[in-house]
Amino acid sequence: MGLPFSLSAEQVERYGRIIREWMAVRRHYDLFLWLQGEIQHYLPHEIMLAAWGDFHSNLIRHDIVSALIGVRTQHSDVSSLSPLLQGLFNRWIELGRRPYELSVGETGFLLEDRALQCPLGVASQGMQSILIHGISDKRGQHDCLYIIFGSGKKFATSSFSAFNILLPFLDSALGKIDPLPLHAQLGQSFSSPGNNQLTRRETEIINWIKEGKTTSEIAAILGISTFTVTDHLRSIFKKLASYTPLAGDVRH
Repeated sequence: MGLPFSLSAEQVERYGRIIREWMAVRRHYDLFLWLQGEIQHYLPHEIMLAAWGDFHSNLIRHDIVSALIGVRTQHSDVSSLSPLLQGLFNRWIELGRRPYELSVGETGFLLEDRALQCPLGVASQGMQSILIHGISDKRGQHDCLYIIFGSGKKFATSSFSAFNILLPFLDSALGKIDPLPLHAQLGQSFSSPGNNQLTRRETEIINWIKEGKTTSEIAAILGISTFTVTDHLRSIFKKLASYTPLAGDVRH
């Protein structure tokens, strides 16, 4: 089946690399790396929020993927997210199940009139636009909504086409990973001074992420490439996966 638009040789090659990276997704950590990789060229974002289930009956589950500190699935409550998710879903239906964008002014994106009292709600105040698309699972008889939050004022026109192309891969990737286990937040102390200890550079990157900086912004600030920043993030999350809390630390 042909696409309703043409792709340049460079675009075909880039999409090929994105799909090859997608094939390696097996865990939530792999999904994070995939979303922080080459896919950022077409869908630049700081937060990806996925929600699925029966939106009409308000039986919804969700997952969050982000490099921002504390913006995690386990630190958000789907009941508080429901009004936002249902509103975005209804708008998607009204627009003929096509991707659409919501943009805001300099004050940031407000989640309705009642901003979420959680890390996602706080982080959303630094976002300038969101891009929404969904997919219906006829076999599973449920709908899936995907929301990407970006700090840029608008998404490029190419992002809409890219969302159409990449949505089935995103949906498939999320469908084949295990639920995200509870982890302690980044920035806490590690029990061993060996391989689990954050390096000075990794600590710098953590601090800039806390300030809401994107991968590209951190690269510019530190005078390194975005690929190097991604490599450091990969190292940080590997250490997070093997984290053992110190005496007195509590995992919620």
